[in-house]
Amino acid sequence: MAGDTQTISHFASTTPRKAAAPPAEGTAPPTEVAAPPTVRAGRPGPLARSSAARELGLKRGEFELAVMLGRVRTVPDPAGVRRRVSREEIDRVRETPGFPESLRDGVKTVGTAEGAALLDITQARFTRLARTGVLTPVKFYLNRYRAVVWLYLAEELREFAACEANAPLLTGRAPDMMRAQLTSGADLRARNWRRRQVGFLLRQAEGPWERVAVTASFLDPMSLAQLVRDPYERAYLHRLSPQPLTQAGPESPTTHIVERITTADDPDEISWLRANLSLGLAEARRHRPAPRPGRPPLSATVRPHGAPEQPQTPALGDNCGAAWASEAASSAVTAPAPLSRERDTGRREEPRGLLRWLRRRRGRPED
Repeated sequence: MAGDTQTISHFASTTPRKAAAPPAEGTAPPTEVAAPPTVRAGRPGPLARSSAARELGLKRGEFELAVMLGRVRTVPDPAGVRRRVSREEIDRVRETPGFPESLRDGVKTVGTAEGAALLDITQARFTRLARTGVLTPVKFYLNRYRAVVWLYLAEELREFAACEANAPLLTGRAPDMMRAQLTSGADLRARNWRRRQVGFLLRQAEGPWERVAVTASFLDPMSLAQLVRDPYERAYLHRLSPQPLTQAGPESPTTHIVERITTADDPDEISWLRANLSLGLAEARRHRPAPRPGRPPLSATVRPHGAPEQPQTPALGDNCGAAWASEAASSAVTAPAPLSRERDTGRREEPRGLLRWLRRRRGRPED
């Protein structure tokens, strides 16, 4: 009733009392016509991730997973590091049929016990399916005993159970190939998670150097040093690396466990990452070189016609750039500024030309 009273008093101040009666049927009240333009004119810009999560009724972890799965699209923030969510995207997600239950169901994760219940199998069989790569985890966390707990999308598990082709994996004897993998001690959960995480981060990358940084973040430091020999390029890639998954200290046991999970250890996976890094690094170097101290960063933007070209260090590789810089430095050292003739000889230089001829004639004895 408070809102109705406020609306009525607003029109009573500018309209006679007789006009305050309810409008006739089929006629929209004046407030319904004037309100939408006022609201749209004052709409703020993109929202931060925490504010967007509250707008959509999601927890922080659920929102990050929704962004990872592409259910909520983000836009780059020119003034910050983290990407934001536009108001139009918030409206689009809210207009999805079944919101908010459909959005929550799409990002719901379950552990081994709940996942086994969804598939109607034992927890031991569920673990075997995950270890052999049949089921792919979507995220993980460390419990208080620092044990890795893998989480799976409930929606994917329901789709897996509904597929008739997967029925032999849920009942009866496991295939020979799967039993051979289990006998050899194979565990593909971390590898499958890394593959999914790499794809998500590559989709979020905004440029060639950012994509190379994503690939480099999953390689060990030794492999990265072999592929990227320039220390300035390695430092630039480290600066562009994705945010760490833990806030623990560098020497914390939690950090070591997370690093072991996020670092590729399978030979095929390492080969793919190395090849992808080499191709991406060549593309990034063609786009623009990595920033170096004492040299402004170069961009790949096209200069307008008629603008004077500024001298730049040639981007022909590390050796060419170093040779060019050393040659310029040596020429600057071995070619000092010329001294004046007066300082070098200790006397003033004699005049030349007509002035010299007049002086000689003035001092010549008469014949």
